[in-house]
Amino acid sequence: MKIEVITLFPELVEQVTRHGMPRIAVGQGQLALSTRNPRDYSTNKWRRVDARPYGGGPGMVMEAEPLAAAVADAKQAIGAAKVAPKVVYLSPQGSRFDQRWAERLSAEQGLVLLCGRYEGLDERVLAAEVDFELSLGDFVLSGGELAAMVVIDAIARLLPGVLGDEQSAVNDSFSAGLLDHPHYTRPEVWRDAGVPEVLLSGDHAKIARWRRQQALGQTWLKRPELLDGLELDEDSRALLREFIATRR
Repeated sequence: MKIEVITLFPELVEQVTRHGMPRIAVGQGQLALSTRNPRDYSTNKWRRVDARPYGGGPGMVMEAEPLAAAVADAKQAIGAAKVAPKVVYLSPQGSRFDQRWAERLSAEQGLVLLCGRYEGLDERVLAAEVDFELSLGDFVLSGGELAAMVVIDAIARLLPGVLGDEQSAVNDSFSAGLLDHPHYTRPEVWRDAGVPEVLLSGDHAKIARWRRQQALGQTWLKRPELLDGLELDEDSRALLREFIATRR
């Protein structure tokens, strides 16, 4: 996958591929990341890319033309894909970025991530160039760079061969609509707390059932609204009822 990031702070975004799963993805050739600075497309000697908003008001707005030119070059650089790469604007007004979005975007051959600053972008560039707006949540950051880095990290770990065990991505929180089950490792007893006996039993069917129940239970405890969007089979409903009974 090729990802082009349009940002006023390329050195910040580039840090994401120096650590963790994005670094592995780059090393394996599964991910290529490039950055473009809109200032390089400015037509004034000051390399300015922002101006006062029409109608008055505080702050500055990023101009359309430098951004559109950067997007055009980013698309051309991604190139080989048969379908034009999607352009994603990281914005607090966008759809909530979640695991489904990560999975959807990881299937693309190329992406252009557009990072805003100041009061945002000229609305005309959004209408002309942007396919999706995505948000990390209902809060405002200084710019889209941190959000772009989160998106890149979430995508990188889903690319083929990046995780040491492909089941890791399958079992992650939200991949099946549920939170993850609890995990335990050595020592067997820590501060007088032991590991659940089922995990020591060697009975893989029982372990799988326990983990399913715990995933359901953890979702009920921590994010009950997630259960509203799931159609649980009778066995899952029974597991959840058993879990809830132990908490009452």
